[in-house]
Amino acid sequence: MSNVPLVPLKVAIVDDEELARAVVREYLATMPGVDVVAECANGFEAVKAVSDLHPDLLLLDVQMPKLNGFEVLERVRGDENLKMIPVVVLTSSHEERDLVKSYKLGVNGFVVKPVDFHQFVNAVKELGVFWAVINEPPPGSVKKR
Repeated sequence: MSNVPLVPLKVAIVDDEELARAVVREYLATMPGVDVVAECANGFEAVKAVSDLHPDLLLLDVQMPKLNGFEVLERVRGDENLKMIPVVVLTSSHEERDLVKSYKLGVNGFVVKPVDFHQFVNAVKELGVFWAVINEPPPGSVKKR
């Protein structure tokens, strides 16, 4: 399988941990056609970035200051112009209630960040390949090349 995405992919990364954002950014930067258009450290920044930039994929942490990931997800899903943006929760939470709440709020995927750094890098790599190469986006959400 090629690492070349079928469509250009604009990604927003939302995580209050700088290292987590850096790992995701650095890996996605190696994928042709994938562009990290926003990095946000809290929910308020995330809502503004998503509203302004309309990314093709939102990678969203749950536990954040100001607005948590659930509140961000509620706002994105409640906005007619944003609700079709695929959202993947990328969190360190192993709590079943967080998983259930995420899906009830309309998340497209839920990934628990491994504690081990190398496992985390591999998880991001697999996630990037899935969303950039394998996944079929909703009609009209991403312009095909």
